[in-house]
Amino acid sequence: MTSLALTHAKFQIIETARIPIALFGSAFFPSAAMLAFVVPFVGDNAEYATTATASMITFSVMSTNLFQYGVGVAEDRAQPWDPYVRTLPAGAGPRFAGRILAGLALMFVSLIPVILIATFLTEATVTPAAFLITAATTVVIAIPFILMGLAIGYSMPQKAAIVVAQLLFFPLAFLGGLMTGPGLAPGFVENLAPYLPTGGAARLMWAGVSDFPYDAGSIAALAGWTIALGWVAVWAYRRDEGRRFS
Repeated sequence: MTSLALTHAKFQIIETARIPIALFGSAFFPSAAMLAFVVPFVGDNAEYATTATASMITFSVMSTNLFQYGVGVAEDRAQPWDPYVRTLPAGAGPRFAGRILAGLALMFVSLIPVILIATFLTEATVTPAAFLITAATTVVIAIPFILMGLAIGYSMPQKAAIVVAQLLFFPLAFLGGLMTGPGLAPGFVENLAPYLPTGGAARLMWAGVSDFPYDAGSIAALAGWTIALGWVAVWAYRRDEGRRFS
């Protein structure tokens, strides 16, 4: 199982590496936002720069997984290779695990430009302990967005998946408060953000890199979103399998 999952992950990464623009696109928006808004406006303030960088990392995690899984899975389903692989004796588990491992690896690669910009062009700073906590938190907050992408990818054709992913990622970023620091968003965003997956994820990241308190309400909401999106992803997968293989 582990060997097969790693093999699938390896080939997923190789396949993506053959089209570098796919990875470039995932890193572009958060990096551009860092250069356009964070560096010139709060780059010289260590506290604001640190939390803003955490917001941009959350933005990158969300957009990377939304497109990597939402569009990538829908694209794979349109290829003749996909139904063949899904009929092999190993089952869906190794390929599913391999896709998640590859997605996490590519996600961390897409975060490199954001981290480099924060390191060299701003006063953002974290302790070694906070860095490790934030790295672990990044994996945790990726889970609901992975599940969201899988739900889109397994329930929609490729053209529809692209549109839905594009329609979701910016509203989720804005309403989740990723475009501003803690307490700086408009009032309605501050009230709504803790109950959205992006807002809950951002608050976990802010707590990891700064003195921002852990918010039990937003953590519970994020856990609820994770469970709900997991259910939808499993339902979409079984629905697709029933339609294509029954």
